[in-house]
Amino acid sequence: MTAIRILPPDVARQIAAGEVVSRPLDAVRELLDNALDAGASRIEVELEDGGLTLLRVRDNGAGISADQVPLAPLRHATSKLETVERVTTLGFRGEALWAMSQAGKLRMQTRPAAQLGAAELLAHGDDVSVRRVTAPAGTTVTVSGLFSHLPARLRTQAPAASEVREITALMGRYVLHHPALHWRLSVDGEPRLSHAPGDTRTAVASVYGPLSANRVIRVDRTQDRLQLSGVLSRPELTRARRDRMHLSVNGRPVSLPPELEKAIIDGYAELLPAGQAPLCVLDLTLPPEDVNPNVHPAKAVVALADLSQLAGLLKEAVAAALLSTPLAGPAPALRMPGAAPAQASGHFPALTALGVHAELYLLAEGEGDLWIVDTHAAHERVLYEQLGRALDETPALELPEPELLQLTPVQLARLHERGDELRSWGLDIQDFGAGLARLRSLPAAFAALAVPRLHELIVETALGDLPDPRRELLGRLACAPALRAGHVTLGLGARTLEQLGTCDQPWACPHGRPTVLRLSERDLAHAFGRRSPRDLARGRDVTERPVVAEAAE
Repeated sequence: MTAIRILPPDVARQIAAGEVVSRPLDAVRELLDNALDAGASRIEVELEDGGLTLLRVRDNGAGISADQVPLAPLRHATSKLETVERVTTLGFRGEALWAMSQAGKLRMQTRPAAQLGAAELLAHGDDVSVRRVTAPAGTTVTVSGLFSHLPARLRTQAPAASEVREITALMGRYVLHHPALHWRLSVDGEPRLSHAPGDTRTAVASVYGPLSANRVIRVDRTQDRLQLSGVLSRPELTRARRDRMHLSVNGRPVSLPPELEKAIIDGYAELLPAGQAPLCVLDLTLPPEDVNPNVHPAKAVVALADLSQLAGLLKEAVAAALLSTPLAGPAPALRMPGAAPAQASGHFPALTALGVHAELYLLAEGEGDLWIVDTHAAHERVLYEQLGRALDETPALELPEPELLQLTPVQLARLHERGDELRSWGLDIQDFGAGLARLRSLPAAFAALAVPRLHELIVETALGDLPDPRRELLGRLACAPALRAGHVTLGLGARTLEQLGTCDQPWACPHGRPTVLRLSERDLAHAFGRRSPRDLARGRDVTERPVVAEAAE
């Protein structure tokens, strides 16, 4: 076995530098944090060759006074950290500039607005020099030749295109969580990302496009010393991946903890189809002593106090935002659709039934627009909420004779895990040993349902592998008796529509499909080459080519 020895200083420096800056992305992240800590309102990033040849971050922040500049590249030198128990800045370790000077050639020009003349720092390894220069207020940091003197590390770097893609994604995160700033990213002289100051919705437009921005809603919640703000996508804007669920904590973009990710999805409840995830940009502000950002090398993970309380608050805030917003999806457009018209409140509008199409879809009129109702989905929602209320209000129904069940080992494990919850529904299943169980009572709310294999369906769902068995069971039981194609009349449709308007969440069926679509009168008029009365009232489309047929109206 080789004897233990102390590493030479130059080797130790190279290893430590790799912990902080192992790729261009790390350097960009650290410099963005410094710019934000300096109070910059404009931040620009330039890359050449994926950042290996050159990366530059320019800001108009507070700058560093000339007498402090020689200290900036020293290891563990920082103006930000007072105590590790209370971190109030994005940067705090005092290693970023030192690590960049070890991994490449560092050049920094900086000037506070009130200072006459700027200072320029040049640092590479142990060679450091400072001189006076002319430069605008703020700070510009350039790192060139990254890892050029470290061939082993250079050979392991990702291709330039891959690094640019990840840096662009990182910049997008900062834009989303700091939308009031001006941001610009240039790659090999070409602009890749640009954002003018605005709100979170405009940031979504800059990063994901205007179509996504038009389909988000605000969420705000304040409780004690905790504040949550941001945007959530409407239920029609979802994706199979969870890569557009973003969180910042005290301004720091971080990975979303699994507990909070689940809370957001649970807040959508049945508005979100199974296996789908929303787009969200959420900013969480907490007391600094409740956050530990020093648990990950890239500071991308933070430890949070009272995580279960945060999850509960987040779920409630998401649910409340969705409940207070009209969620009718746009009907299939006859032309490129515009933004959906806003409603005064999140309540379901008063609609008048006009007719039935294909013995399934109810056509209705309300607020000057045409509404299309999927009567099966609407009736499912009505029955789902009726069953849920009945489940809470009616007692258990004791079976005359217990029913013997054969359960799998996994089902038996879930029975022991969920036993108390199931009994609160009125569902009493007792372990009988040897893989058997006895069904002793059922929820009285379900007893009269004309559903095939009712007992089996209840038991299989209650002991299934889905995270919310109550919601899944109510959804399945509501589906079977709901109106179906071929059985819908104008009278039944109108009655269902009236009942839908009384629901707590009328916009989606229990499985996440929309109950109604809305075709605006304005879009309909435009599809026929006309101007809507709403356009005339608001002075819109004044350059639209007149339609000759309008003169005959």
